Amino acid sequence: MKRLAFIVAVIAAVCASHPARAADAAFTQFIASLWPEAQAAGVSRATFDAETRGLEPDYKLPDLILPGRPATGAPSQAEFVQVPADYLKEASIARLAAEGQRLMQKHRAALSAIEARFGVPATIVLATQAYVGRRKDQYRSEFILALKLLGDREVTRKDMRASWAGATGLTQFLPSEFYKHAIDLDGDGRRDIWHSVPDALASAAQQLVNKGWQPGVRWAYEVRAPANVDCTIGVPEVTKPIGEWLRQGFVSVRGQQLGATEQTQPASLLQPEGIYGPAFLTTKNYFVIKEYNFSDLYVLFVGHLSDRMLHPQPFATPWSASTQLRTADVEAMQRHLTRIGLYKDKLDGKAGMQTRAALGAYQKSAGLKVDCWPSEAVLRSISAAR
Repeated sequence: MKRLAFIVAVIAAVCASHPARAADAAFTQFIASLWPEAQAAGVSRATFDAETRGLEPDYKLPDLILPGRPATGAPSQAEFVQVPADYLKEASIARLAAEGQRLMQKHRAALSAIEARFGVPATIVLATQAYVGRRKDQYRSEFILALKLLGDREVTRKDMRASWAGATGLTQFLPSEFYKHAIDLDGDGRRDIWHSVPDALASAAQQLVNKGWQPGVRWAYEVRAPANVDCTIGVPEVTKPIGEWLRQGFVSVRGQQLGATEQTQPASLLQPEGIYGPAFLTTKNYFVIKEYNFSDLYVLFVGHLSDRMLHPQPFATPWSASTQLRTADVEAMQRHLTRIGLYKDKLDGKAGMQTRAALGAYQKSAGLKVDCWPSEAVLRSISAAR
């Protein structure tokens, strides 16, 4: 169910500091306390009063911290709980690629102008927006900027609808992202990411550029890794020119030839299933897309979908039939790996790059098969060590 974007913002802030039984009074007091910040951001008193009058919190929304009540968890995101074979389903990618090709033709003029102006390929813009994930930010400031959007008449109250996490418009921007990236491409004098497809797509391209998108650089290259590859080097900190990876035994799939310029591009190794399944050499643009959603599977879906709009070929290497451990089990692994000094990232129960590399380092030290994957065998070993 969709909500006003700024209601979500207010709930997250107020619920962390006031008892639930005094919610109405605390909520009203909290709203009133925001006026100085809103005024400093350029919100008029008339706008502040009109747009906050009658607001009520919705405590059924997910991902809240309510004093005196159990924490409400965030909705399970498929990219963090599914194995690659389930998340990157060929049928889904093929269907979306076909839809993307239709949209490319429909919005060809706008997409061509965007690619010429920003250097972001049309396929990347469409794929990102077709599969955009939720983003979090400091909701107190987002609430203030939501009021500013209304006061500046960038959007009407009726149109300012959003998912529970506060993202709004065709581009699913938070209010702060609107002020950083929104573009008026259709020339009507408004940055209308709610109704204008050209404005929305141009704003998405501007966001990618502002986050560091490099024109003319692919997002990633699928490769076949050598049999003796050390999967623990599959982290962003280990970066080499693509040509060096190739000289070390990595092979482009389907005999793809890479030019001299491409081979100079720095890249990191990505093995989403450890030593199983496809492997990729990821460029800086891979990590630009990742700022939308931190999941490797999310970026793979977006990047591969963009490729499929131009070339109807699936991944050259099939995904394995790996199983996904429970989030609690992966988090238990992370805690142990942290205690023994092999892991320094978040304790989130998600088997991302850093977790997979740390697991591989543990497997080396424990005399286990080194595959950089959170398996039952690794869990048993860690449980025994604890």
